[in-house]
Amino acid sequence: MDDATPPPPLFGRAEELRRIETFLKRSRRQGDSLFLYGEPGVGKSRLLDAAADLASAQGVRVIRATGVQYMADVSYGVLAELLLPMTSALTELDNVLRDALLAAFGMLTGPIPRRLVILNACLALLRRQAESGPLLLVVDDLPWADGPSAVALGFVARRLTGSRVGLITAARTDERDHFQRSGLPTLQVRPIDRTASDELLRAAFPPLVPGVRHRLVTEASGNPLALLELPAALSPDQLSGVAALPDVLPLTRHVESAFAARIALLPPRTREALLVLAQDGTGDLRILQRVVGAEPALEHLAPAESAKLVKVDLASRQVEFRHPLVSSAVVESVGEAGLRRIHRLLADLFTDDPERRARHLAEAASGADESVANALEQAAHRKLRRGDAAGSLSALVRAAQFSTAVDDRCRRLAHASYLAAHLTGDLGTATRLLAEVRAVGSRFGGSLHSAAAAAYVLVNGDGDVEAAHTLLVDAIENGDHGYDASRTDLVEALHTLLMMCWFAGREDYWPPLYAAIERLRPQPPELLLLMSRTLPDAARTSPGQRRRLTELIDRQQEWREPHELVRLHASAIYLDLLDGCRARAWALVESGRSGGAVRSALSALLHLGLDDFAAGRWEEAERLADEGLTLAKGHGYTFVTWFFYLHKALLAAVRGDVEADRWADELTRVTTARKAHGAARTAHHPRALTAAGRGDWEAAYQHASRLSPAGRLAPYTSHALWVALDLVEAAVRTGRTAEAKAHTRALREAGLPDLSPRLALLTLAAEALVAPAEEALALFERAVSAPGAHHWPFDYARVQFLYGERLRRDGDVAEARSHLSTALAVFQRLGATPWADRTGAELRAAGRNHPVPIVGGRVSGSLTATEVEIAMLAAEGLTNKQIGERLYLSHRTVGTHLYRIFPKLGITSRAALRDALSQ
Repeated sequence: MDDATPPPPLFGRAEELRRIETFLKRSRRQGDSLFLYGEPGVGKSRLLDAAADLASAQGVRVIRATGVQYMADVSYGVLAELLLPMTSALTELDNVLRDALLAAFGMLTGPIPRRLVILNACLALLRRQAESGPLLLVVDDLPWADGPSAVALGFVARRLTGSRVGLITAARTDERDHFQRSGLPTLQVRPIDRTASDELLRAAFPPLVPGVRHRLVTEASGNPLALLELPAALSPDQLSGVAALPDVLPLTRHVESAFAARIALLPPRTREALLVLAQDGTGDLRILQRVVGAEPALEHLAPAESAKLVKVDLASRQVEFRHPLVSSAVVESVGEAGLRRIHRLLADLFTDDPERRARHLAEAASGADESVANALEQAAHRKLRRGDAAGSLSALVRAAQFSTAVDDRCRRLAHASYLAAHLTGDLGTATRLLAEVRAVGSRFGGSLHSAAAAAYVLVNGDGDVEAAHTLLVDAIENGDHGYDASRTDLVEALHTLLMMCWFAGREDYWPPLYAAIERLRPQPPELLLLMSRTLPDAARTSPGQRRRLTELIDRQQEWREPHELVRLHASAIYLDLLDGCRARAWALVESGRSGGAVRSALSALLHLGLDDFAAGRWEEAERLADEGLTLAKGHGYTFVTWFFYLHKALLAAVRGDVEADRWADELTRVTTARKAHGAARTAHHPRALTAAGRGDWEAAYQHASRLSPAGRLAPYTSHALWVALDLVEAAVRTGRTAEAKAHTRALREAGLPDLSPRLALLTLAAEALVAPAEEALALFERAVSAPGAHHWPFDYARVQFLYGERLRRDGDVAEARSHLSTALAVFQRLGATPWADRTGAELRAAGRNHPVPIVGGRVSGSLTATEVEIAMLAAEGLTNKQIGERLYLSHRTVGTHLYRIFPKLGITSRAALRDALSQ
């Protein structure tokens, strides 16, 4: 960093600053001392600076001194640096004390007085100086202070009470000096956490790409000096993510000096042992023993362990560097030839581990080598199959660097660009890699991987979905791939084309995709076939396809590649199978949070949020939407933000939040700007819910029919299934009886009840809305009593409301109150305010003036909202276990609630619940 550049603010130091402020407050009033200690580079000096700045701002006089190695032999050098600015006050001391100090500082000839006289003179001068105002002494690098000064400072630190003098000092952990700190107030300065480390890097180096920033955060282990200095040792290509980072990061001279001195004192054989461990990177003692032998290995490590550079655990056979920067300093201490020799030795050890062998071969190579490039490319494929997208990307870029032929180099770079755009979340890296391929003029500039990467770059940049679709179709139809289904690049391009077709929402875009899939030989991949049907056109999915998808979801623990999991989960969206995908989706989210497959994490957040919305976990859905928006914006996925605008709009709509229209507008803005009209149409879903919630049925009908017109399930518009009931209800309430009946027939003819229990619930309710009285009640009863209906609480409560409304209008008010009360309890638990209000009004119309009203989370004078819901389910005959499964409670919790419910209702058995609730 440029010396003229102001240091970034302190991150992650709230507790340390609080301690320092307390110390300063005490020292201003009555004197105090504070000793800071911590590892090299942890930020002790910055905290001393902060203390000095705070004190100055409070009107305290600050005097600073720093221990310097070359001055360590100058007696009283540091003490003189502190006290000489006060020489004007020397005249106020008696002659003995004044002369003692002057002699100690070499300003008076004659014998040096006894040490105790000098120490007392020092203390007297400080006390006299503080009479005119508080004073703060700041001493950094205490171990380099000369011995007499350190002793004097220790003497003073214990005698500051009542003086208005503060002394704050700092030293490295476990470093010896003459300062007697026992019994003094201390503050250990620990490494900052990952969040603070990330904030520090973002502030100091804004252009860093996320993958590189994540690696630096990991390597620095919370050491602020390392965080600020490590980027300076990297090349521009490494900082931007174009070039892979080395396995062991290089150190700047500033960082190296923090550890190099201790390493230089070690015997040569110890430094060699540490180098083997540093270059292997696993800390496995057995690797070192394979190199030098079992007993010699321990002998070699002993000096490093004594110097507190490593910890050796014989039980686990592990050697741990006490700080990652020790490893880097060890590597920096030898030349390139020495490093290559160690890597060749390690490569020969790992003939049974191709990934580790490839890494060491690359480090041992001194120039382009196709055998090394091939080994790295194969390692990249293995990493991807294991789910390590970032590692695969890095290995591919490294393989390109070692390629001897231009076409091979560009092919590997094109594949890396696709991974960067589609998995790791590095759109900037993808763009740069694509530019490099095109600059060379290779035929791989138009390759399938390049086209797929470019498609994602286009839709998240200044391009649009239509341009991306054209690019992909051209690359697929004109590519030299023979429609070989084993070609990974071809399959990836087809999956990308599928998504562009879905985003675009144009019927004419799908034929080229299906034609290409049909031409694949010997047969198309099963997941590509399933996803191409279930995601865009769930209404035309066969029950057999749903069963097969369910089988794949049951086996997903066998899958590791992030993009395959994302595609499996996307296939499950409109068939209501996301609940079975949650565990692996959370794993993808955690991977993205730790810097892994960020793009896959965005999709996983979408899928978890959709399932949360349907299952009534709305608070979690809100958190995931906020996280997704932050992650998408932070990684440049401006188009992908529409996923989370949809979440926000849906949640606001069902809650009656006025922000619903704003979020829907944002969704529309982002998608239409990129001609993603299919994605844009999803905004009609929250708009329809908003209109229905406020009773504007004409608007609700118009929005629902924009997704699919009444009487027809529009092709390639799966989202229309989620507004089917809204459309039918709005049509009935606006007098469009024919349209309502036509749409209900379309739902039944499409076989929706066979595709999922949720779609069966919605279809039965829609049919009940247009059926004659007796038939309608039977259909409603089938809907609310169907297995699994409670899994979708908002939909279930809406159907209960419609059922109760129909019963009341048919004159059966007692039965109506039972269903309306159930609906009200669910709506209030969810926070679906507009629907709760409608239900409350209907209950009043049914003769209940205080319809199980909830005040402050409890049913006034009787049951809580949860107790109402449990009571209703128990009255329907469900067991405690079944109730618990539907409400996400344990069966013991359900039993406890029922134990409280019975006396509140004045009953003693479950059999009496239904009558008690009706009354």
